[in-house]
Amino acid sequence: MSVMTRLFWLLLLAGCAANPLTGDPMQRAGTWAPTGNNDANLRAMIADPHDLLAGAELPDGLGAEAAPAVGRLLSGRTPPLLDEPTSSLGGSSTAAGAPQGGGNAGSQ
Repeated sequence: MSVMTRLFWLLLLAGCAANPLTGDPMQRAGTWAPTGNNDANLRAMIADPHDLLAGAELPDGLGAEAAPAVGRLLSGRTPPLLDEPTSSLGGSSTAAGAPQGGGNAGSQ
């Protein structure tokens, strides 16, 4: 093996070493690390832990109205979407009273 080949492999392997300068940046001192705050926030927001398993209905929810649509979605019997052109709410692209043709009318 030539000296250049050995030097190449030595440098290549040195780059893989776990040292503070070239190692994993998430393992360096002073780098943020997860502390479980997300789990603590979720526990604080959940009034009843049973809701994680089964959920709870809203007293003024519209579940009866949504149930048929959800049933069609889950069974694959959804109606096809309408194929209509986009809305014409924008009207025409020229302002009222503006000259047609796109030029500077009256300027020389």
